[in-house]
Amino acid sequence: MKKADTSLAEEINFYKFIQYTFFKQWKNLKKYANENGVYIIGDIPIYTAYDSADVWSAPEQFLLDEDLKPVSVAGCPPDAFSSSGQLWGNPLYNWDFLKKDDYDWWIKRIGFAAGVYDVVRIDHFRAFSAYYSIPYNAKTAAEGTWEKGPGKALFEAINRRLGRLNIIAEDLGTIDEEVRELLKFTEYPGMKVMQFAFNPDTESSYLPHNIGADCVVYTGTHDNDTAIGFMQDADKKEVEFMREYLRIDADDSFNWSLIKAAMATPAETVILQMQDFLGLDNSARINKPSTLGGNWQWRIAEGCINDWLAEIIYDCTKTYYRLPKPKKAPAKAP
Repeated sequence: MKKADTSLAEEINFYKFIQYTFFKQWKNLKKYANENGVYIIGDIPIYTAYDSADVWSAPEQFLLDEDLKPVSVAGCPPDAFSSSGQLWGNPLYNWDFLKKDDYDWWIKRIGFAAGVYDVVRIDHFRAFSAYYSIPYNAKTAAEGTWEKGPGKALFEAINRRLGRLNIIAEDLGTIDEEVRELLKFTEYPGMKVMQFAFNPDTESSYLPHNIGADCVVYTGTHDNDTAIGFMQDADKKEVEFMREYLRIDADDSFNWSLIKAAMATPAETVILQMQDFLGLDNSARINKPSTLGGNWQWRIAEGCINDWLAEIIYDCTKTYYRLPKPKKAPAKAP
């Protein structure tokens, strides 16, 4: 490392400068946003890449063999998105090793994210209860098995060191009673995605009348269709049920019906996508899980952010009493 510090000094200083410049600009942007009542939610993915600085600098924290190759990798079992599951390929954590220093690496990671964002959304929260482990050379995720995660111990350690943080738990996927108990223990709000609600054959916990206050409601996430795309591609019976449940007439815009239904829930927070405000189809979809290429490329067109749209969003927010409460002036001394 000392040799590299000298031989690669120019490259190292270049990246130090890039990072310094980025974080200086980011802090100015965040300060401006916060001063105007805008707060930033940022993702923290549960896993890191195999070729990341995290794995390179601390390989003992991951399940690697003596040649530093993964023993097993991350993914999720077959589900509605993929009949063979999703083979992500990230190295898994050595939770027994991480426990020895009271999860110091994870605490530093969470703490850093909490300083960069106002609210941190932990991706794939269910893996802290039990994670899906797939043999390194497996062809598909169907060959994987469930393994025990760190559970409550990790979050107890986080609270001891960092106190209470603003965290959203991405509790989607295969959810069992143990995951629900962990979510209840942490008191983090979970997620309710309304596109998952409209199976006419069973009553879903994602239906608006089943949604409580201690969660975050989404019409859809970056992994879903847009609202219009969803309406176009959904099963016919599902569409009929959506129309009946949301009282959508033939001439009504489905995206706004879904937005208003989300706003009308008692959920403390509602997250809405710009694509749904604009009524765009799946050509504006952000990501398709278990696919490579063509994702994360959508950009809003010039002119789409305007006073006309702002007024519509404002009126909708006001109708459902979701505008920020005005601050009371301090009482005058007698």
